Amino acid sequence: MTMVKAHVSAQELVAGRYRLIEVADREPNRISWYAEDIQAERPRLVTQVELPEPPTADTVRRTTARILRSSEVMSALRPGRVAMVIDAFVETGTLWTVTELIDGTPLSALLVQQSAFDHVQAARIGLEVLDVLEAAHSDGYTHGELSPGQIFVRDKGPVVITGFGLAGATLAPRVTAPAYASPEQARDERIGPAADLWALGAILYTMVEGRPPFRDRGRADATLKGVDRLPLRTPLRAGPLTQVVQGLLRKNSRERLSRPVVRDALTRVLDEDPEAVGQPAPVPRLRGAYVAARASGWSRTTMIGGTALAVVTVSVAVLAATQGLPGTSSAGSAPSASATAAGPGNRTDGNASSASPSPPGTSPSPPRTSASARPSPSSSASATAGGLPAGFHRYTAPEGFSVALPTGWKRLETARAQDQAYRVTFGPGGDDPRTLAVTYSTQAGPDPVAVWRQDVEPQLERLDGYQRIGEITATTYQGYRAADMEWLSGTGADRLHTFGRGFLLGGGRSYSLRITAPAADWNDTADQLATKTFLTTFRA
Repeated sequence: MTMVKAHVSAQELVAGRYRLIEVADREPNRISWYAEDIQAERPRLVTQVELPEPPTADTVRRTTARILRSSEVMSALRPGRVAMVIDAFVETGTLWTVTELIDGTPLSALLVQQSAFDHVQAARIGLEVLDVLEAAHSDGYTHGELSPGQIFVRDKGPVVITGFGLAGATLAPRVTAPAYASPEQARDERIGPAADLWALGAILYTMVEGRPPFRDRGRADATLKGVDRLPLRTPLRAGPLTQVVQGLLRKNSRERLSRPVVRDALTRVLDEDPEAVGQPAPVPRLRGAYVAARASGWSRTTMIGGTALAVVTVSVAVLAATQGLPGTSSAGSAPSASATAAGPGNRTDGNASSASPSPPGTSPSPPRTSASARPSPSSSASATAGGLPAGFHRYTAPEGFSVALPTGWKRLETARAQDQAYRVTFGPGGDDPRTLAVTYSTQAGPDPVAVWRQDVEPQLERLDGYQRIGEITATTYQGYRAADMEWLSGTGADRLHTFGRGFLLGGGRSYSLRITAPAADWNDTADQLATKTFLTTFRA
């Protein structure tokens, strides 16, 4: 396996849609590009993977479907922690995947600049990667291609993982970065979660030692042979991470440390160093891309300070307050969230469960007295074959967004403004006051908390019985800056409870979701499940 050749050049269009601007990162057999989606007018991360053999039409279909499906499931299990693949295709024998631009730097690029991390930095990143792997393994998914190039470190917030669904794309035991393959992969045996734990150990080793435990030898077969047969070079700089690294890099998969043991060991490293600094600051990136983007007419709003603007903010009522849409006094309009629904994927370990319980560390079920409430899936909720809870179906709007709705819910009303802003309200109708309102705005301000406080709340204060619950809370949602707000309105039996979340897409564009239910029923299991499903399945 050799380094993938750049078959395309900067500014060239791929699939007639994606303009490649600058190389973001390289690993053996893989190149990631900063790119522009000229149809959606949004920045993207486009990854090019060289396939070891010409794919057949059936291989292309199965591979792209598996990548999209796995990405969708994992993005739902760990919102904002797994990059959502929005397009996957094969062109001239090369596999391409497209995600929203990630506001972070590939760990492999940081290693080039920083050479090695201290054990505290490595432990923190390792814990964040382990959190995503735990969610995947608990739901029966194995990554199988984990490497530093698949881990994006952000200035603020936990790491983002890419590459789910790539394992098994070809008959080759490892498609990219063979130096991080497990011995069982090198022997072309069936893999499971233990392969990902080996890769985590190899990544921890690389961070503290400044080199991988087994070097890349230029050819995949030679590299894999070394992984399988050569002894591990004893780590010299790992300090308190030495035992966990060696325990993860045991050749026999049955002898590797378990996830709980690894978590305890990494947590102990952080707990024993009260002076621990934060994550390593990502290196400045996209400077060249910014120049190229300007030359090609890409708006400055897509870039900030040489980094891609992958931020979001809330603006539910921005549209209501600034666009003058009808019905803005209703308690049930909505901020939005770009998430995904769970679905079947590449279950390489054969231990898939029929449901998708949320493992420790997932978005917690919100106390309904906090504006930062973030509903979590019910472990008792059964899932349909499509990965949605029973009784839900996916609705795709002509405006371009989609969301899973409960059976019996329908589109109730649509309001539009002259600048392409709109609000669509869903609900069961009749006397049932439960609603989901999806709002798209083109004039959102830059601060999500300020949008709620300055643009939205003054309008809400006119409602009968209005009462805000808790503080307006800034949060990160699907990798974007966002803000949450909760409030009550109405009186007596007509008292309503609304949760709002919104995020900015950049350039003043935003989505927001408002989820409203009778205050007396807010904590009912069915309403909590609906709230969680709306937030995890909405897709712009």
